[in-house]
Amino acid sequence: MNFVSQLERWLPDMVALLAESVNMDSPSTDKSLTDRMIGWYAARCSEVLQAQVERVPNRQYGDRLAVRVGNGPRQVLLVGHADTVWPAGEAKLRPFRIDGDRAFGPGVYDMKAGLIQALFALKLLQTTNKLSQQLSIVLLINSDEEIGSPTSRQWIESYARKSEAAFVLEPPMEPYGAVKTARKGSGRFLLSLEGRSAHAGVNPEAGVSAVEEMARQIIRLHTWSEPSRGIYINVGVVNGGIGANVIADRATAEIDVRVQTMDDFRHFAARMNHLTPFHPEVRMQMTGDMNRPPMERTKQIERLFNIARGAAWDQLNLDLGETSTGGVSDGNFIAACGTPTLDGLGVRGDGAHSSSEYIWLTELPRRAALLAGILERL
Repeated sequence: MNFVSQLERWLPDMVALLAESVNMDSPSTDKSLTDRMIGWYAARCSEVLQAQVERVPNRQYGDRLAVRVGNGPRQVLLVGHADTVWPAGEAKLRPFRIDGDRAFGPGVYDMKAGLIQALFALKLLQTTNKLSQQLSIVLLINSDEEIGSPTSRQWIESYARKSEAAFVLEPPMEPYGAVKTARKGSGRFLLSLEGRSAHAGVNPEAGVSAVEEMARQIIRLHTWSEPSRGIYINVGVVNGGIGANVIADRATAEIDVRVQTMDDFRHFAARMNHLTPFHPEVRMQMTGDMNRPPMERTKQIERLFNIARGAAWDQLNLDLGETSTGGVSDGNFIAACGTPTLDGLGVRGDGAHSSSEYIWLTELPRRAALLAGILERL
């Protein structure tokens, strides 16, 4: 059965709900606003689906939702997030708008369209009786993904360990909407250096410059990047000193690490923590850790991709592609639990985390049909 035509008939309803959601601010660190967003998703899921909707309280960040469709013994996950990178007031400054075939607004691409798509894919399977009685599909919506899922990771992993597959509703890769069968792992570190201050004109020899030391450390760290092995080190934020005429006694640097394999993920923190100063009088402290394991392409993930590729051909007449990316998502945590995971099942568009982000409206029913087709084949 081809699902696209039915979903295209529902497109006005999909767009109406998408507009409502985009016009609601949901910054990761504003619990009251993101709780409001979660309440909206809970109400819409109850209206659109025959589902068990569980709201899970969260003290620090926004609450979470677990929406269960079906009661079969084989559990499958759909995973998304309600939070965005945009601050309170952004939706008023840049409300949802349509320009030709594109829809714009804060969070429309990453990833409010993906959640609306999932909602209607599940509705389609229910109304057409195409959902296997063997399946129990759980849609997880968390509220702190954009800041690393610090309070949601264990909750997501608890579902992942009981699931035979997971599909993450992050945007696909362009230009052809490829799904993601691998993601790099990541780590965040803070390097702090302490030297000794002195007057830059009167007695510079009495000082030990933390800024000079940091410059040398940055060069060293960047030489650790090995593109052939998928290792990238980036020193992205640097601070130090109090004035041009003062030998700087302190400096800090924020460091991002990306790795491709679990072996590098396990060992890179030790390498960072064994960094040594060039100047014997500089004191050094490294804090942070490797926090998102890589999502490595396995035989089980290959099998899921082949199912998705077959669904794409049947539903969209599309030869679906696959790709690897250096970006991270909750899919990293899920795959590390041993659960086969496909990522990038969201709606096509561009401009994530930018004021120009958009989706292609024609792709909203098509990607929903793809998701429904995959679930039908499981």
